[in-house]
Amino acid sequence: MKLAEIQKLMQAFEDSEAREFDLTDGDFHLYLSKNKHPKASAPMPVPPAPVAPVDQPAPAKADQAAPSPAPAAEQIKAPLVGTVYLQPKPGAKPYVAVGDQVKEGDVVCVIEAMKMMTEVKSKLTGTIKRVLVEDEQLVEVDQPLFEVE
Repeated sequence: MKLAEIQKLMQAFEDSEAREFDLTDGDFHLYLSKNKHPKASAPMPVPPAPVAPVDQPAPAKADQAAPSPAPAAEQIKAPLVGTVYLQPKPGAKPYVAVGDQVKEGDVVCVIEAMKMMTEVKSKLTGTIKRVLVEDEQLVEVDQPLFEVE
């Protein structure tokens, strides 16, 4: 790898929310971490704030139906570390957008790692509720990419 490429990777890592980045390419190995060294001084524990008493609501009557909780959105997560691309090429329509229906096996984005493109396929069937990353953002393993309901 050339120095300019390494510097670009380091800057992308610095600008991202990723905590660690590990790259091996032949004899070349690069490990970046924003985590503090384990022997660094530990932060002082903060005592919990006192909790004020809360008035309890009156118990619901048996004939009143309790409101059903909203179904929890499931997430499509990144299978590897790399740069996420939400569209096949610049200026093209995204693979998926908020409100789109997806089925198990549909391609929702592509992640580039070490010059290899990996299609990310949905393991869920449902509706895209939120896109949690931006195009060309550096993502880490298991980072949520989409919420599906």
